[in-house]
Amino acid sequence: MVFTIMQLIGGIILSVGWIPQIVQIVRTRSVADLSLKSYLLMLLGIALMEAYAVNLAVQGVGLAFLITNSLSLAVVTLVVLLIIRYRSS
Repeated sequence: MVFTIMQLIGGIILSVGWIPQIVQIVRTRSVADLSLKSYLLMLLGIALMEAYAVNLAVQGVGLAFLITNSLSLAVVTLVVLLIIRYRSS
């Protein structure tokens, strides 16, 4: 139980850590200094971990991992979409 709580707290902190970058992109509408390749690699890694997290959740374990990984996947996907949107502007 303690480790599940630690997983949730750690995962939420990691996911929330992307929010300042999102706010900066939206506020400035500038992504010139961001590497799309880096964020795509991060997205691929999180997507692969998401498949693993789903597998664990189906087995009845790892729900906290699924929740926090899904949150990270959503946030990094948003960053990638913002880079694509503002890079073409």
